Amino acid sequence: MENFSAVRLDTSIFCGSVIRLSILTGKTMLESFLLLIFSLIGIIAIILVIPFLRRNLVSNFILKIFRKILPQISQTEREALDAGTVWWEGELFSGRPDWHKLLAYPKPTLSPEEKAFLDGPVEQLCAMLDEWHITHDCYDLPPHVWQFIKDNGFFGLIIPKKYGGYGFSALAHSEVVMKIGSRSNTAAVTVMVPNSLGPAELLMNYGTEEQKNYYLPRLAKGLEVPCFALTGPEAGSDAGSIPDLGIVCRGEHNGQQDVLGMRVTWEKRYITLGPVATILGLAFRLRDPDKLLGDQEDLGITLALIPTQTPGVNIGRRHFPLNGAFQNGPNSGKDVFIPMEWVIGGHEGVGNGWRMLMNCLAAGRSISLPATSTGAAKLAARTGGAYGRVRVQFKTPIGFFEGVEEVLARIAGNTYMMDAARVMTAGAVDLGEKPSVISAIVKYHLTERSRQAINDAMDIHGGKGICMGPSNYLARTYQQLPVGITVEGANILTRNMIIFGQGAIRGHPYVLQEINAANDPDKKHASVAFDQALMGHIRFSLRNIMRSFFFGLGSKYIKGVPEGVLNDTADYYRQLTRFSAAFALVTDIAMLKLGGALKRKERISARLGDILSMLYLCSATLKRFEDEGRPVADLPLLHWSIQDACYRIQQTFDELLKNFPGSWLMHWVMRILVFPLGMRFAPPSDALSHTVARLILEPGEVRDRLTAGMYVPTADKEPLAHLEQALECAVACDAIEIKLRNAIKTGQLASSKDRKVTEALERGIINQEEAALLEKMKVLRRRVIMVDDFPPDFGKVTGTTS
Repeated sequence: MENFSAVRLDTSIFCGSVIRLSILTGKTMLESFLLLIFSLIGIIAIILVIPFLRRNLVSNFILKIFRKILPQISQTEREALDAGTVWWEGELFSGRPDWHKLLAYPKPTLSPEEKAFLDGPVEQLCAMLDEWHITHDCYDLPPHVWQFIKDNGFFGLIIPKKYGGYGFSALAHSEVVMKIGSRSNTAAVTVMVPNSLGPAELLMNYGTEEQKNYYLPRLAKGLEVPCFALTGPEAGSDAGSIPDLGIVCRGEHNGQQDVLGMRVTWEKRYITLGPVATILGLAFRLRDPDKLLGDQEDLGITLALIPTQTPGVNIGRRHFPLNGAFQNGPNSGKDVFIPMEWVIGGHEGVGNGWRMLMNCLAAGRSISLPATSTGAAKLAARTGGAYGRVRVQFKTPIGFFEGVEEVLARIAGNTYMMDAARVMTAGAVDLGEKPSVISAIVKYHLTERSRQAINDAMDIHGGKGICMGPSNYLARTYQQLPVGITVEGANILTRNMIIFGQGAIRGHPYVLQEINAANDPDKKHASVAFDQALMGHIRFSLRNIMRSFFFGLGSKYIKGVPEGVLNDTADYYRQLTRFSAAFALVTDIAMLKLGGALKRKERISARLGDILSMLYLCSATLKRFEDEGRPVADLPLLHWSIQDACYRIQQTFDELLKNFPGSWLMHWVMRILVFPLGMRFAPPSDALSHTVARLILEPGEVRDRLTAGMYVPTADKEPLAHLEQALECAVACDAIEIKLRNAIKTGQLASSKDRKVTEALERGIINQEEAALLEKMKVLRRRVIMVDDFPPDFGKVTGTTS
């Protein structure tokens, strides 16, 4: 009743104002009403146009409300938000991505030196690797492989040449890790960790000159084996809550007394290369209770480099991550005294460890796991297609059955998009970007799609895939995929909190400006800055309301398609622009409606992050097609991957709107703005999936481009080489098989399996060469489909398991 009373009171005041104005001016009631309305509009316009009035009457009032709903941001969260750079995700948040800008970015390419390294030492290393022997017999890389890695500078891929490294591009780094990863996860992890978030990158960016000059040449030559210890039992995904502690003090070091340093106590786990490391990078909180470094007692997270032979350092024990043989284990120390010069960056590095980590993680996370994930997907595509063509059931290659075709199409489409995102993201790093949000996108989505691709390939292989042994080229990758899902930000956390949680603030054109203004202690400066950001934000939101609605009515309203693109792809640019506008709109509504609560609404955040991610993956896919010269033969792969992503975007919007908190009216308005004509996207058709599947069921340029960069062995002892030979032979036998089937239909030939080839040769249906080819196919097919078996005492002698 109070609300109705307030409405009646407001109405009475307004009507009274109209009557009094009519009496005073002598005008009719209608004229007085219009005069009052236009006067109010004029007053509002004057307030909004004059900055001083707008700030004091509107913006400052909103600023007070904004400060109340703004979630508390810790120092570690602030440093994470400030880390890295905003790149293409900023365009996707804008609601009107500049596709000309995307396609103008230079195509990532390898230098002649980088190509030579891939064709030389990397190819040699892959040929030396036997993952079954490594994981089942050695539980480690063999000594000669370790030595080869060190001697050939695999630990110095990113270290500049002046320090003895290769100074390779991010793309080359990615290509190296991807190729090794398609052969051996153990070797890939061993190579990628020193070149990712490890001492080398931290030293290059933040080390003192003395630290760089001493350690970088030793790391490049393999004289040091590095590791970096961040995760502990009490600080996993919440890495900022590191309990490990250092106390600033004076102590003895190398026989010298009264050396300024710190006593550090820590317990870490899951540290890759930790059991064999000679130099340990360590993250810990540093306190200075005696104020030896200044007036501040809590100095924050600090990073140090500690030789593992230092008294008190405990290393050597190992974890056993899903039968992975890469060196990984715990380490610890209690009251280990280290001098101040061991802090990365020296005195200036004290307390800046979290910022260092966040900036370096933005680059490293863009490369390592996306590379290994893509390598696994390429392995799934090449072997899944080949096995689908070679394996025959019901007198038909299993890849020709529609159920298997569906799976093959998914493998191929996912692999095409994954490789596009991997290359484009590495290219961004080479342009000088440290894409913190994009690195989270590719880490999450490429590891998940890799898991899907390997699972699909395992389904195609059936019993061949589940029997462990030297001839199984999928099983170890299948076993160890969850490792990539778990590390560098667990995928559930990455999807639900990081991608959109960080992206909404960093990528949005105005939100970070508003937050910075709200936290600015200078009231006058904060008022001006917030006012400017707020007005920009309002214009931005109004524009996206209009764009989302009208773009949803039809693609003819959408401009900005790059000149010269194929008609087959032009509409994809339009639809992605439409989705970008809708995404920007819904993002603003979510932040306005939920405020600080959005941080806790993880499923809302996850769905918004999924939409942003799909927009990025589609962007990378379109750029790949253009960068590769628009190969028409690849169009089915492009169509499948983009159509699949657009369908996912649509479905995610639908789930988001159904679950968005608010009234039915809000839901109705949002749905009208996003889907004014309803949902129109369908998943890739059966006909398209059939076409895509056929591309990897036989040798050809498309299959080679799709799996380019993976290791394809040729030695006769190699199971994968046998599969490649069998595929080529199966395709060559197609015409001969048709002859035999026709002969059986016409009664020229009996259908007896054992005598069919001999009888066909005797009757002149096929010639000697064709008969030999069929016999060869029989031998190759059996070699491919056979699985390993072992004597009864298998596993008992060595006490090992598979």
